[in-house]
Amino acid sequence: MYRFLLTPRWVALHLVVLLVIPAFVFLGRWQFGRFEERSANSERVTANIEAAPVPLEQLAAPGRQVREADRFRSVTAAGTYDPSHALVVRRRPQEGRNGFYVLAPLVTGTGTAVLVNRGWVPAGATADTPPDVPPPPTGQVTVTGRLRLSETEESSGIRDLPGLPPGQVLLINADKIGKGLPYRLVGGYVELTAQQPATSPAPAPVPAPDVGSGGGLNLAYGVQWWLFIGIAVGGWIMLIRRELAERRAKEQSGEGSVAPKAETPAT
Repeated sequence: MYRFLLTPRWVALHLVVLLVIPAFVFLGRWQFGRFEERSANSERVTANIEAAPVPLEQLAAPGRQVREADRFRSVTAAGTYDPSHALVVRRRPQEGRNGFYVLAPLVTGTGTAVLVNRGWVPAGATADTPPDVPPPPTGQVTVTGRLRLSETEESSGIRDLPGLPPGQVLLINADKIGKGLPYRLVGGYVELTAQQPATSPAPAPVPAPDVGSGGGLNLAYGVQWWLFIGIAVGGWIMLIRRELAERRAKEQSGEGSVAPKAETPAT
């Protein structure tokens, strides 16, 4: 009755099921791993944003990259802006509009400074029109902001291209920008959230990062892949049982259709 399971068609089905099950197990575990990773990142970023500000020098220094664990940590720094080396960062949309980020070095001490992302301004009428940028305040200021890692092509997904107009960059990379400055830049940069004294007009603030659901979709996908395992096994068993039922029905039908032998008349 079960010999049909060894036919080529059924052997192929067995192999498909045997290959599908470990593949679904792997995909489910990968999604669960992404869930744990994103949840941990969401918790860390949220904690850093909500933590009380600390002096910048506690977390960053010239020649030292910002740690991943300190990403979005609230920091404070005091100094004076250097408008002569201000920059704008291209291709930074905000609220559905094209625009630029406004960068200015904040000189914090003798020979040291930090790049400050002062905020966002809309793009000009054409791609070649310089944006209208409010000037930074003069004199001593104290800034509060989110500590960010220097951007790279890999981390930002933005390709760094040569030949940009003067005063424009595509990536906020402290190492690269610092090569043309008369002081050493702190690794990373600060995304401005508050400034004393405040100025008006000023660039629009950069929104806080959206930490999302912490990988909730990955958890749902992981459960989905593992449910597929049950569906695959259940479907395999169902096909076998249906095939058995059809074969039994054919056998019973064949037995019932045999005509009885005619009796030999008595002589």
